[in-house]
Amino acid sequence: MVKRQQQPLSLNGYIVPKHIAIIMDGNGRWAKKRGLPRQAGHRQGAENLRRIVNACVEFGVQILTIYAFSTENWARPESEIKGLMRIFARVLDQETDDLNAQGVCLHHLGDLSGIEPKLQDKVRRAIEQTKDNDTLILNIAFNYGGRAEILHATKMMLADGISPDDLDEELFSSYLFTAGLPDPDIVIRTSGELRISNFLIWQAAYAEYYPTPALWPDFGREELYKAIVAYNQRERRFGLVIEE
Repeated sequence: MVKRQQQPLSLNGYIVPKHIAIIMDGNGRWAKKRGLPRQAGHRQGAENLRRIVNACVEFGVQILTIYAFSTENWARPESEIKGLMRIFARVLDQETDDLNAQGVCLHHLGDLSGIEPKLQDKVRRAIEQTKDNDTLILNIAFNYGGRAEILHATKMMLADGISPDDLDEELFSSYLFTAGLPDPDIVIRTSGELRISNFLIWQAAYAEYYPTPALWPDFGREELYKAIVAYNQRERRFGLVIEE
């Protein structure tokens, strides 16, 4: 089979966001449009992640955070949940070596305790294997919710005896799952939905939002490039007024 050569995409003059976060939405709709079961959409979505990781490495993105499974997703049908867990396990088995070779460092955001022990072990092994890499940090938000993260951070601070007088934004951020990492510059949501769905509530306070009608399995390298171009057309003010 002849491999189709990728078209060159020039980023000359464009600022590449340091930290890109993506709400990966639309797997089910992608499958439905093709008369396929939802699991086929989830499998295709997992395949697409490889393309986006490769594109982030190519473009020079330093941190990619993906919303893979939320704390609310447990309310989905049991068969779908089991299928998602199998896909996640398979991705870890099949992709960790390649990610490691690319210099990708895996982080987990969320609560591992709600996941079956075998899958927990796979996650921990992948994190340990890639911990020294520095080409791209890949944060996988799995069994993650923004509100749950804030509650977790608050409980940890109370357990540590943090005084209210000592608490500020920097200290609070150090108790979040993303401690030590810069906040996302842009949050991309695929499938055209216009909501944040409990994702990085604290960290994305001043991120640029980029909704796209592309369903996640169709959101490839060219779509990511469009998002970066759109990011460069925004004026980031962080609540300030830019004088003319």
